[in-house]
Amino acid sequence: MTNHTTEQFKPNTTVAAVICYQDKFLLVEEVDNGVTVFNQPAGHVEANENLIGAVKREVYEETGLIIEPSYVSGIYYFHRPFNHNNIDLYFLRFCFVVELDHLPLTKPIDDDIVDCHWLTLDQIKARESQLRSPMVLECIEDYLSGNKIALNTLKSNI
Repeated sequence: MTNHTTEQFKPNTTVAAVICYQDKFLLVEEVDNGVTVFNQPAGHVEANENLIGAVKREVYEETGLIIEPSYVSGIYYFHRPFNHNNIDLYFLRFCFVVELDHLPLTKPIDDDIVDCHWLTLDQIKARESQLRSPMVLECIEDYLSGNKIALNTLKSNI
C-alpha cells in the first residue's frame, strides 16, 4: 500500500488574473530574489479558501482593486527547477480573466509590490526577460486566443 503522506505529490496551487482594459493589461512589478520582475496579480491559494476567493484576495492585495472574474482562460502546470534554496518548484496555476470598462486607479496593499503598470502586448513582449515566468505571457496569449472555461466548472466545498 502506498503511503500518501510521503509519496503524494503536492504542487503549489496558485491563481492569477489577466486584467485588461481596451488593449492594455495590468501587471505588477515586484522583486523576486533581488531581481525586478513583472507578473499578473497572482499568488498562492490559502487554507480554507476557494479559487475564486483566492484570486479576488490576491488582486486586492497586489493592486487595491475589487474585481469579479468572468471566466478562466487556462489552467497551467509549470516546473521551475532549483530556486535559490536548491528546491524544484511545481505550480498549478488557474488564470482568471477580468475585463474592465474603465481604467481604475491602482494602489498596492502588499508591501512586496513595487508598482502596477498598464502595458500593451508589445510592451509586455519587450519585457519578456523580466517576466516572473513564461506563464505570464502564455496566460495573456490564451486570453487573446479566446480560451474560456466557465467559472461554474470550478467546484468547491469551501
